[in-house]
Amino acid sequence: MSLPFRKELEKYKNINEDEILSKLSEDELKQLEHVLDDLDPENALLPAGFRQKDQTTKPATGPFDRERLLSYLEKQALEHKDREDFVPFTGEKKGKIFIPKEKPIETRTEEKVTLDPELEEALASASDTELYDLHLMRSSFADVVKGEKVKPIFEEPPNPTNVEASLQRIKANDPTLVEVNLNNIKNIPIPTLKEFAKALESNVHVKTFSLAATRSNDPVAIAFADMLKVNKTLKSLNVESNFITGTGILALIDALKENESLTEIKIDNQRQQLGTAVEMEIAKMLEENSKILKFGYQFTKQGPRTRVAAAITKNNDLGKMLLHPFLICPGEPSPGLYTPPVCT
Repeated sequence: MSLPFRKELEKYKNINEDEILSKLSEDELKQLEHVLDDLDPENALLPAGFRQKDQTTKPATGPFDRERLLSYLEKQALEHKDREDFVPFTGEKKGKIFIPKEKPIETRTEEKVTLDPELEEALASASDTELYDLHLMRSSFADVVKGEKVKPIFEEPPNPTNVEASLQRIKANDPTLVEVNLNNIKNIPIPTLKEFAKALESNVHVKTFSLAATRSNDPVAIAFADMLKVNKTLKSLNVESNFITGTGILALIDALKENESLTEIKIDNQRQQLGTAVEMEIAKMLEENSKILKFGYQFTKQGPRTRVAAAITKNNDLGKMLLHPFLICPGEPSPGLYTPPVCT
C-alpha cells in the first residue's frame, strides 16, 4: 500500500545526516533526544549497545589503555602473596576409599524360533537382495488409500485502509465514516496516530476505532485517553497487540471514569504484563462505570478477574433492563410502565 507521506520522504534520501548533526549545538541535540524518545521510547530501532544513555558528564582523568591495564593487574596478582593456611596441609589420607559393589550382569536368553526345515533351508541359501525384497513384502502397506488434495493456506491481504484519507475524513467530520480500521498497519508514525486522537475529539460520527498491532506506545495511549474525556460518540476502541505499558493503560482507565459513551474496549496482548496494581484499578473502574459492556483483557489474578466478571454481568443486565423497561418488576407499579401481575 503506497501512502502519500511515503512519496514526500523520497526527497530526504540524499541528505547527509552526519553533517546536519555536527552543526547542532548541545541544547539542540538534547531537544532532539526528547523528540526521539517520544517516537521510539523503547529504542527498538537502535542496536543494543547504543540504547543506554551516558550516566555521567565528567571529563576523563586520563587516556584509557586496555593493554596497560591488563599488564598492571597481572603484575599486581603475581606480586601479592597468598594467605597462609591456618592448618598446614600434610598430605595425610583419612577415611576409606569407596569401592562400589559389582552388580551381576543380567543376560537375556533369546527365545529359539523353530521353522520348518524347508523354510530354514530357503533362508540359509537366500542372498541379501532376496532377504531385502522379502522384508519389503512383509512391511509394505497394501491397503487402499484415498488421496486428498492439500488445502492451500493463503496469507492475509494487507489492510487496504488509506491512512491519510481516513484522517482527513475524520477531521472533516464525514457523516459516512462510522468505522475506522487501522489494524496491522505497522508503518504509521506516532505523530499521525496522535493526530487521529486529536481529530476524534471533535468528531461526532465515528463509533468504532481500531488500531491493533500498529506499534502504538504510551504517548499514543495518553493521547487517546485525552480524547475519551471529550468524545461522546465513540462506542468501541481496540488497542490490542501494541507496546502500551501500565502507564498508558492507567491513563485510559482514568479517562473511562469520565466517559459515558464507550461500551467496548480491548487492551489485551501488550508487550509486557500490566501487573496487579493496574488490574485492581481496572476492576475499580468497571465497578463504577455502568456503561462498559465488553472488556477485552485476560486477567492474571483471581481477585480482579472475579470483580470484573461480576461488574460486566451487572452492566449487561442493567443495559437489558434499560432497553426493555417492562421487564422491571418493582414492589408497586411504576407510573407510565407496564408491570406484569406475576414475576418469575
